[in-house]
Amino acid sequence: MTILRGLTDRIRTEPGAAALLAVVTVVALVWANTPLSGLYDDLWHVPAGFSLGPVGVEMDLHHWVNDGLMVLFFFLVGLEVRHELAEGSLRDRSAAILPMAAGVAGVVLPVLIYVAVVGGAGGGEGLGGWGVVVGTDTAFLLGALAVVGPAMSNQLRVFLLALTVVDDFLAVAVMGVFYSDDVRVGWLLAALACLGALWLLGRTRQWRSSPYVAVVAVLWYATVQAGVHPSLAGMAAGLLVPAFATQRHSVEAAKSDFRDYWQSPQAMAAQAVRSSLSRSISVNARLQHSLRGPTTLVIVPVFALANAGVDLRGGLLGEALTSSVTWGVVAGLVVGKLLGISLVTLAAVRLGLGRLPDGVGSGSILGGAALSGIGFTVSLLVVELAFDGTPMAGQATVGVLLAMVLALLLGWAVFALAARFMGETTADLPTVLDPPVDPARDHVRGNPDASLTVVEYFDFECPFCARATGMWKDLKAHFGDDLRYVVRHVPLDGMHPHARLAAAAAEAAGRQGRFWEMHDLLFTRQDALEADALVTYADELGLDTETFAADLGSADLAAVVQAHADSAHRSGVRGTPTFFVDGLRHLGPHDARTLIDQLEAARR
Repeated sequence: MTILRGLTDRIRTEPGAAALLAVVTVVALVWANTPLSGLYDDLWHVPAGFSLGPVGVEMDLHHWVNDGLMVLFFFLVGLEVRHELAEGSLRDRSAAILPMAAGVAGVVLPVLIYVAVVGGAGGGEGLGGWGVVVGTDTAFLLGALAVVGPAMSNQLRVFLLALTVVDDFLAVAVMGVFYSDDVRVGWLLAALACLGALWLLGRTRQWRSSPYVAVVAVLWYATVQAGVHPSLAGMAAGLLVPAFATQRHSVEAAKSDFRDYWQSPQAMAAQAVRSSLSRSISVNARLQHSLRGPTTLVIVPVFALANAGVDLRGGLLGEALTSSVTWGVVAGLVVGKLLGISLVTLAAVRLGLGRLPDGVGSGSILGGAALSGIGFTVSLLVVELAFDGTPMAGQATVGVLLAMVLALLLGWAVFALAARFMGETTADLPTVLDPPVDPARDHVRGNPDASLTVVEYFDFECPFCARATGMWKDLKAHFGDDLRYVVRHVPLDGMHPHARLAAAAAEAAGRQGRFWEMHDLLFTRQDALEADALVTYADELGLDTETFAADLGSADLAAVVQAHADSAHRSGVRGTPTFFVDGLRHLGPHDARTLIDQLEAARR
């Protein structure tokens, strides 16, 4: 069981997911080119269905995979798009301009190149496959980035993820609009009614996931009956499931309910805990968490097994290598994605329409654009829709697989050249604390000469900082004199208008030897941090209020706070609270238990 769990955990990583897809693709190709190829074809033509009175669906296994299981994949994509728009990389419209423009260009230019290649060779039915070059396989892209990209590439990863959000949205729209036949209006209206029901559920802030799941199931059935490819319905449904950042008050409510359960472990109390926990996390986030594992481990690999098995015997490989469809797919994906994404991104930066993410250079953009030529999942799905039952389906599939290999090799080469000649060894925010801790300058709790150090960058109006700063007691109880705890200011001016003045108040109190007392007090008064209130707090602590008021507005204390904020930016801090453990930025959860584990590892 331990070995199986370790293998599963490895597959859940982005490199592991990409490796699993590659293995399954090879298995499908080998299976389809052996004496057992008949078994491969027969398997996917096995009929299956269900019937409940007048309601029923009958399809073969191949269509159940492409039109059934893959709807969950596109539903997950829609959920991710909604999350990015609500609280992710597309929330800030100014920061989203670059990946959005690059995503559109990475769709349009590949289509133009495909049409030019295929049309120049006579066109015909092959022109109908232009949608094959539209999409990028996000799972393969991010997995390949983790393998051949810079050792640290989180900022580039976020940029590419935002780009593929736009790419996926356009790809699904293309499938739904241009590759749907014999649309039945009555069922289409029923599908639109389901989308309206999802919108109403979001407007009424329904927090249970079951109503959304029930409506999505009906939506899928109506879309199948309408003759529209259900991928469009899956994406649209995901977009309508609300996403929001967790609020501190909902966490407090869950904590209160758990306290009741702790004191009286009854079934009713347990139910209250489950409900309050669910309410604190958006339906969108919970559905993403539930679907990501099955999608990565089952749905996409099964799709690859069902669609990548091309029988290359009987001259198909030779035909594919001389087919304009094959090379149109290769040129569209490999050349079109590289040029469309990189040229538009770098041109927009040059024109001042946006800026590259911090830590990401032009070489990394070129490398990421090259990897975007890995189409696979969406491309194979469009091959099925555009060329079902024709020899061009095999030719296009060979093109998709060939483009995947070439895009991976091209991306590897570009990243290697960027590292060697442009010095782009990373594509991420800085991770090293700058400047290092200096007890003569920094505010230190605990032993100034301790062997272990935790630094917290905080904002006095940040509700999560108010709780995180309390973990000092837990860390002190565990490590004693082996730990020192340092805090630095990073006022988030755009979100918290009083944080900078509150930081100055703490520094003014520090001039009278009472920094920590003011620090702790301000976190209990986060709703009242105006100048008059700050002077009142100084009086409450027994400070010289005239001196405090003069210091509060002084330029030199404002410069101290700004120096902390500049330090935060140089150290890669972009939100609060952010922690550094022994000089390195901490990633992931920042609860006391996690920090204790990391500190113990550092001590070892």
